[in-house]
Amino acid sequence: MSTTIEEKPMRLPKWLRRPIQTDKAYSETHNAMKKNGLHTVCEDAKCPNRHECWNSGTATVMILGNICTRDCRFCSIAYGKPVGLDLEEPQRVADAIQKMKLKHVVITSVTRDDILDGGAEIFAQTITAVKERVPGLTVEVLTPDFWGRKESLYKVLDAGPLVFNHNMETVKRLQRSIRSGATYERSLSVLKNAAEYGDRSIRVKTGIMLGLGETNDEVMECLQDIYDHGVRLLTIGQYMAPTRDHAPTKRFVTPAEFVDLEDAANKIGFDAVASGPLVRSSYRADKMVKV
Repeated sequence: MSTTIEEKPMRLPKWLRRPIQTDKAYSETHNAMKKNGLHTVCEDAKCPNRHECWNSGTATVMILGNICTRDCRFCSIAYGKPVGLDLEEPQRVADAIQKMKLKHVVITSVTRDDILDGGAEIFAQTITAVKERVPGLTVEVLTPDFWGRKESLYKVLDAGPLVFNHNMETVKRLQRSIRSGATYERSLSVLKNAAEYGDRSIRVKTGIMLGLGETNDEVMECLQDIYDHGVRLLTIGQYMAPTRDHAPTKRFVTPAEFVDLEDAANKIGFDAVASGPLVRSSYRADKMVKV
């Protein structure tokens, strides 16, 4: 009689282990979000940097609820059928950001394929509300692909974020198995349309994860494609499977390899590159825009 041996998750290498420390700023940030009924991608996506960011009084706000209409294999955000829209959310986001005294904020969302514009109007209203409430605040958005609809993209860009981010997530070959409903070509077109928008003052950013089974040649091809489509800010981080039900982590990329990739990306011509095991798309986002 044969038995099935359950595959054990890979053991975290020492460079991915970090102590969890919290202070007063962490509590204040957490409380400001909860009091205003807001979600953060920091918690919902189990970001490994949330304690560091919250200790410094920063966070990435997630609008449009916390139920996503796409079931991506890498993401821990809940998949299902969202209910309605919260039209008061933009003002609550502005309240929370004002209380946290932020200078740079990242606004992201779940994917809302159940809404005709993908939630673009709420994105725009939120950008406008936070800029009006906190003069001098710089705003970064991290959006879904809006099914490639230019009218939805332009609605967000018209509100005037400093940075527009849409993540490629992985190399071309792995897109279908990792990203639900998304395509490599569509994401590239979203980035290109953002880069060519208006007076081109909005900085365009994207990010990829390593450790999903990609090859070095595929990564370099992806970086070149990204650059050729107008992206100038880039993040590269380590994929870590949230649970055993998600796509497995195939390998842990060493810190030295991340340094090599950052050097390679700089040679391609990117203005700013954050590459490292714990780098995420919103990690130290305020510092990248200063480059």
